[in-house]
Amino acid sequence: QVQFVESGGGLVQAGGPLRLSCTASGSTFSLKAVGWYRQAPGNQRELVALVRSSGATIYADFAKGRFTISRDNAKNTVYLQMNSLKPEDTAVYYCNFFPSLSASWGQGAQVAVSS
Repeated sequence: QVQFVESGGGLVQAGGPLRLSCTASGSTFSLKAVGWYRQAPGNQRELVALVRSSGATIYADFAKGRFTISRDNAKNTVYLQMNSLKPEDTAVYYCNFFPSLSASWGQGAQVAVSS
C-alpha cells in the first residue's frame, strides 16, 4: 500500500512562511489527485488543498491567497507553501490521495504558529 511521508513542519511566528513536502512510494502517484489535509487538536481532519494529475488546484477558503500546492511527479512529491500563517493554522498536516484516501496515513508534519 502506498504511504506518504510528510516533512517540513515546525514552529513559526504568525505571519511567517513554511513549506511542507510529502513524498509517496508507488508508480501510480502521477495519475492521481493528491490532497493536503490537516487536523488540529479536538477537530476533524479537513482538506486544505488538492492538486490534480493535470496540475489543476483547489483550495479551502481559509487557504486561498495564502497557501500554494504544487507537485513534482518525477520525485513523487507534493508541496504546500504556506505564507502569512496564523495561529489557527496550527495542526498536523498530512497527504493522501483525493478523494479515495487510499494511501496509508503517514506521521504528518506538525505545524505550530505562535502569536
